[in-house]
Amino acid sequence: MMKTLPKSGTKGKKEKVLGEVNIVNAVEYQETAIDVRLEMIRSLIPLGLMHIQDELEAEVTQLAGERYQRQEANREVVRHGSNPGSIALSGQRHPIRVPRVRNRKNNSEVPLQTMERLREGCTADEVLMKRVLYGISCRNYEAAAEAVPGAIGLSSSTVSRKFKTEAAKVLKEFQERDLSDLDLVALWLDGKSFVDDMMVVALGLTLEGRKVPLGFVQTGSENKATIAAFLRELETRGLTTNQGILVIIDGGKGLRAAVKQVFKQGCAIQRCQWHKRENVVSYLPKNEQETMRQQLQQAYKKATYKEAKTALMKIHVELEKRNISAASSLSEGLEETLTLHRLGVYEQLGTSLKTTNCIESVMSRVEEICGKVSHWKNSKQKHQWLAVALMDIEPRLNRIRGYRNLPLLREAIQHECNLVGQQSVA
Repeated sequence: MMKTLPKSGTKGKKEKVLGEVNIVNAVEYQETAIDVRLEMIRSLIPLGLMHIQDELEAEVTQLAGERYQRQEANREVVRHGSNPGSIALSGQRHPIRVPRVRNRKNNSEVPLQTMERLREGCTADEVLMKRVLYGISCRNYEAAAEAVPGAIGLSSSTVSRKFKTEAAKVLKEFQERDLSDLDLVALWLDGKSFVDDMMVVALGLTLEGRKVPLGFVQTGSENKATIAAFLRELETRGLTTNQGILVIIDGGKGLRAAVKQVFKQGCAIQRCQWHKRENVVSYLPKNEQETMRQQLQQAYKKATYKEAKTALMKIHVELEKRNISAASSLSEGLEETLTLHRLGVYEQLGTSLKTTNCIESVMSRVEEICGKVSHWKNSKQKHQWLAVALMDIEPRLNRIRGYRNLPLLREAIQHECNLVGQQSVA
């Protein structure tokens, strides 16, 4: 008998194993907590509507007994007809009949726990807000939403009104959330064009490597007074630098002055090496820019402060002979571009903290979301969209590369800022 030969070549789609499917049987489903069951059936339309009625009927049966059976004369809780109601499923509201149960002894309505729990958690308005956020215009929402007969509230005006209401809630939550529980070790501060305005955004970095948007301020420019007031507002919400903090900025003088004024000696400033490099090469002819860009990049890649500083000073001497303006640009704030080198953590954390790339990446995602808006009416709308976008992005922000070395950064900053003795006294 001929043996079956193994198949050669790549596996087809049907042969790929994506993981074992966990099928829940009826007994397991009934034993599942009601909150889990309700979340499961929320995702199924129109089967979800049928199962919601089943869940309601099951609770009524538990409270008042089986339907169409002779009840005991002294039974306190009885069925009492039904009322029209609605339930949120998949970002839309759907009409249902809500059974009523009444306590004859107290002559009062008995609330159904199933309805109470269905009203909790992710509402239809919250799902609607995410759909609009991801690019479904209010005008086209009715056509884009899942077509389920009987869905309630799909007109463009209704969608727009609900989005504004939910966005206002998110903005309020974002502006008022407590920052005192965040163990921050670093902070990016950068101003970005937002439509015709500038928004200065603060992005925090926790000791565990998690990135957290802290707040933003609308300003015409990165001036000292405005940014200082913004940083003080963050302090009133719980931001603290008593353990030292690294602040990464692009080199704007207003940002630096505000950071020094508010955080005083409790911070170390890291100037963005990318911005410094591009500022220097911008003074050179185009045919010389790429060569100088590579030289600067190689100098900044040196592992130690001494090596990097020596390489940069060598470039500075060369630039003084060729282009004094470029040499002046390189020397301005040079020490602050080498802060990580000086702290002795460049090799461990330089990839993530030597530039403002992390906050640039966040604002790039914000632009993908907010760029879908074709008409901005006022400042309030801009604030709401920016807050909603930042809160939506936050859970998907990855930890920085080398985050396990952040305790080394904290220790180095405390020595740099002479905070070691203060911590031991405290």
